[in-house]
Amino acid sequence: MMRGLFIAQLILFSIGVFGQGSYAPPANEPETTAIHKDSSAFVAWATHAIIERGWQDIADESLGKTSVGDEFSATEKSGLNGVVSLGDGGIATLTFEGTIFNGTGADFAVFENGFDTFLELAFVEVSSDGVNFFRFPAYSETPTETQVGSFGAVDATNIHNLAGKYVSQYGTPFDLQDLAGINGLNIDAITHIRVVDAIGTINPTFSTYDALGRTVNDPYPTAFASGGFDLDAIGVIHLTPTGIDENTKEVSQVYPNPFQNVLNFTFTNEDKSNCVIYNQVGKIVYQNTFNSKQVVVNTDDLPSGVYFVELTTNKNKAIKKLIKY
Repeated sequence: MMRGLFIAQLILFSIGVFGQGSYAPPANEPETTAIHKDSSAFVAWATHAIIERGWQDIADESLGKTSVGDEFSATEKSGLNGVVSLGDGGIATLTFEGTIFNGTGADFAVFENGFDTFLELAFVEVSSDGVNFFRFPAYSETPTETQVGSFGAVDATNIHNLAGKYVSQYGTPFDLQDLAGINGLNIDAITHIRVVDAIGTINPTFSTYDALGRTVNDPYPTAFASGGFDLDAIGVIHLTPTGIDENTKEVSQVYPNPFQNVLNFTFTNEDKSNCVIYNQVGKIVYQNTFNSKQVVVNTDDLPSGVYFVELTTNKNKAIKKLIKY
């Protein structure tokens, strides 16, 4: 009898602690705003990422920075390439094959690898010029009297407009309408999304704050190589494509793919063609102009990884994704 009473009291305590916030509940619960990675709402995923690592523990820099994952991990569909760990205050800046526009409801969603009530959070910012970034108004009602521990729990109903609100495979949605009217931001032509780890300590020396000036309290410290926000992917719901046709007739073949030591290009005519190869963070690693239908490019100097080749003629342009083993 006493055991049954204890269990009942524990259940009542849990209900009192969780599910009482102002915002949407966890994934798979009624009225959640979580979006599963396989939802047909997604029309595209991030294609490039630049990562600026944060510390494993910002209060003890001797531990170094996080190291799990890389730029490629944050691209393509959720669950496909693993995650990249940002560390305390780390930053990921992502781009897409097109611009994101303000449609009806959520316009994109950010995925993290949280589980149960272990939620690591991040702020989200957007830019329409790649220079000036504007942050979504984020809200955290998590109490701050006590630090959420390294593997502590966070109630999703206390969180809004912070990436990481939902567990693995479920994206946290963001609506560009929240940023309407900001000078210097075109919410119908977003080119970059930036994810900034929220340093979840209640120590005011290192704290981060929500839109109302409240301390964001999430698991801290996470002093290991996979610490901080673990970015999985960003799925896009409303996208205006770049207008680049990957099947344009100006380029009949680029092969082999995957490639190793050489790339072969076959053009449909002998018009002058410009070739630019970018690595996965957008840096140009090769550039040349051709006046031939058949071209062979030596790629010995390129390290293994993901590349994008842009081929331009006087009539059209094509971009293709390539992988080097």
